Amino acid sequence: MSSQRLRYPNASPLLVWMQLGFKTSEMLFASSQVIGHRTSRMAMAGPMPNARDRKEFTLMGQEKLEAATESAQAVMDRMFALQIEMASTAFRQYMTGATSLFALAATPASVLTAGGQATLMRNFLAPLTAATSLSGNIARVAQHGLKPIHSRATSNARRLGKP
Repeated sequence: MSSQRLRYPNASPLLVWMQLGFKTSEMLFASSQVIGHRTSRMAMAGPMPNARDRKEFTLMGQEKLEAATESAQAVMDRMFALQIEMASTAFRQYMTGATSLFALAATPASVLTAGGQATLMRNFLAPLTAATSLSGNIARVAQHGLKPIHSRATSNARRLGKP
């Protein structure tokens, strides 16, 4: 998992979604090039493709299966890690909220300082931070799933684009 980390793991969710959009666009452009090349190659090969064409057509199917398998595995791995992270965050928030609630109940209102009020407010706003983090984490899951497909599409576009 550490080898698949983003360059900026603490980046804002907006940046992570933008990176995902860029990679998706890049993959779609490369895929269209590869599809165009292979389709014209199939049309030119006709019903009796030569050995080189048969090898390329076999590779085409094999690569799709491998990329789909790797993508599914990457998504499952990241989702498993995310579930553990979310459970841990939920437990911490529960404990922080319960502690704050008991502290608030035990403290007379006249004694509650500005610092105590700020801490209490931070503890009650923690779920909003977790929601923002969840958005970025979902984009990271998608990035992990896109990576095998993206790498195959772009490398095939480079390989097939050579004369």
